[in-house]
Amino acid sequence: MWKDILISFLAIAGELILLFILISFVISLLQGFIPYDKMQKFMAGGNGLLAAFCAILFAFVTPFCSCSTIPIIVNMLNKKMRFGIVMVFLFASPVLDPTIITLMAAMLGFKVALIYTVVTTIFSIVIGFTLEKLGFESAVKKVMMTGFEEGEQPKFNFKAALRDTGTMMRTVLPYLLIGAGIGSVIHGAVPTEFITAYFGGGQWWLVPVAAIVGIPLYVRLSTMIPISQIMVAKGMALGPVMALMISSAGASLPELTLLNSIFQKRLVVAFVVSVFSMSTFSGLLFYFV
Repeated sequence: MWKDILISFLAIAGELILLFILISFVISLLQGFIPYDKMQKFMAGGNGLLAAFCAILFAFVTPFCSCSTIPIIVNMLNKKMRFGIVMVFLFASPVLDPTIITLMAAMLGFKVALIYTVVTTIFSIVIGFTLEKLGFESAVKKVMMTGFEEGEQPKFNFKAALRDTGTMMRTVLPYLLIGAGIGSVIHGAVPTEFITAYFGGGQWWLVPVAAIVGIPLYVRLSTMIPISQIMVAKGMALGPVMALMISSAGASLPELTLLNSIFQKRLVVAFVVSVFSMSTFSGLLFYFV
C-alpha cells in the first residue's frame, strides 16, 4: 500500500508542478499586456455592469488568496470606489485564478472548469450588488492603510517572468505537495467502496455540509484540486467537491479575522452567508448539469 501511495504522490506532484510552472510562466509573461490602469478607471466608472466585469477581470489576473485580498479591498474603499464593485472583487479574487482554473481543466475536465468559472463569476456579481442594495456599505469601518503602494505596470520581460514564476512556485509549492500527499493517501488507502457509499450518488444534503466544512478552513485551490481529482475518481459526487472547493477558497478563519477589522459584524456575517450560498448553489448546480 505504501508503495502505491508513494508512486501516486510522485505522479500527482510531478504533473501538478510541471503544469503550474508552465502555466504560471505564460501568464507572468503576458502581464505586460494587461492595462491595469484602464481597468481601475473602468471599475471606478459610472457603468455598473461594465465596472463589475472589470472587477472580475482584475480578480482573474491578480492571483490573491482570501487573506491577501484584504489590503486591495481597503485600498479600493479608501479610493471611494463603488461599494458593490469592491464586493464583487472581494468574492471573485480568491476563487478566480487563471493558473488554478487551467489546472482544474487539466485534472477535472474543461467542462467542469468552464462551469466553475461562469458560476463563480455570476454569483460574485450578484452578491456584490445585492449587498450594496441592502445598504451594507454603512457597515464598513473607516480604516486607513499604510505601507501599501500600487505597483508599476508590468512590462513584457522574459527574465522577469522566470523570476515571478520562481517566486510564485516557492509560495505555492507547499500547498501543491500537501494536496498531492493527501490525494495520494486517499488514492492508496481509502477504499473506493467507502467513498462511493457515503459521498457518492445523489445525496443533495452533502453539498451544504461540504460548504459548511470548507468555510473555516484556510485551504488554497491549488491544494484542493489534486484532492478533488482523486475523490471524484474514487466516486465522490462532483457537487460536494465543488462546494468544498469554493467555500474553502472563498472564506477562512484568518480572513474573517481580518475582515472583522474593516467591517462591522453584520457585514462579516453577511459575507459568510454569501460564501455559503455561493458554494452551496454552485455545488447543487453540478447535479443538474
